[in-house]
Amino acid sequence: MSAAVVSDAIVVGGGIMGAATAFFLRKRGLRVTLLERGLVGQQASGVNFGNVRRQGRFLPQVPLANRSRAVWGRLNELLGEDAEFITPGHIRVAFRPEDVARLEQHVADVRTYGLELEMISGNALRARFPFLAGNILAGSFSPLDGHANPRLAAPAFGRAARREGALVVENAEVLAVEKPGVDFVVETRGAGTYRAPLVMISTGAWANTLASRFGEKVPLVAKGPQMGVTEPMAYRIDPVIGVASEVAEEGIYLRQVKRGNIVYGGGWRGPALADAQRAYVDPMNTLRQFPMLRRVVPGIGALRIIRTWSGIEGYLPDDIPVIGPSGKVAGLFYAFGFCGHGFQLGPGVGETMAELMATGETVTPLAPFAISRFDKG
Repeated sequence: MSAAVVSDAIVVGGGIMGAATAFFLRKRGLRVTLLERGLVGQQASGVNFGNVRRQGRFLPQVPLANRSRAVWGRLNELLGEDAEFITPGHIRVAFRPEDVARLEQHVADVRTYGLELEMISGNALRARFPFLAGNILAGSFSPLDGHANPRLAAPAFGRAARREGALVVENAEVLAVEKPGVDFVVETRGAGTYRAPLVMISTGAWANTLASRFGEKVPLVAKGPQMGVTEPMAYRIDPVIGVASEVAEEGIYLRQVKRGNIVYGGGWRGPALADAQRAYVDPMNTLRQFPMLRRVVPGIGALRIIRTWSGIEGYLPDDIPVIGPSGKVAGLFYAFGFCGHGFQLGPGVGETMAELMATGETVTPLAPFAISRFDKG
């Protein structure tokens, strides 16, 4: 039996959270091993919408979103690669007076967190964004947000971590994580054994299996986002657009890429089977999405849908992720359950968790995301 590979920290799960954490741990000088069952960025981090937005978040999450936005802004410099991050802005639009009121309250609330949004109503909104429907009452505009290519971002972090000296092991299915002494021991299927005093679990919809072994079971469920893309049209939609609504079916979002295609998602989520590693597009969801898209940008009605897809995302009942240290085991950390809202947060989670794991503390508040909130003991 070969000896275990020893490092200072092991990151289990190579999505954008795990890959970014491995990268920033190396920047702090720690010896890091990143273990990924498949390929880095292959799961939810690579199949999502690509939204890089800060507005519309749980308020205590805004400091983390702000920190992440700062990292996004220097991503090319940090990684030496382009993840196609651009900042044309992000709009949330409302069709009902009560939704406008919620937008206005959110604009006021996030100002205390350093996020400045512009509230635009009526004809002024359509004068600036003439592709929007005439019955939209108002919108909040976040000018420094935008979108990136999810197929590029997490793999870029993984490659950059490797260039910095991290051991990145793909096709390494983790069978067990145990702590028989000072160090954790991580066993994989056919990819060796690893030891370190620090471990972070960032395995998305599969995280509960490992957390449960340390007595920290959470009510995590798998769901599949319903994504699609249209044929190309002339480029005219600069910002990302989302709908502010309490009605799940209405909560769609869209963006246009430079080659003209419109990428969209939202509404009802579809079935996903984490154990089988399968997610499905429900054709009825696609039929429900398209009228909602036309409701926001009427011109979309003339386009054909050319592809639909889904992925496996982890959801918690309060729609808030688990980020931070274990409540029971020293040296154990978590970053999972991002409920479909994690892509923008990924670089900031990586920087924050690396800071916490390396120094024992972080300037970014994480208490609202503690796994102990699910501890019924």
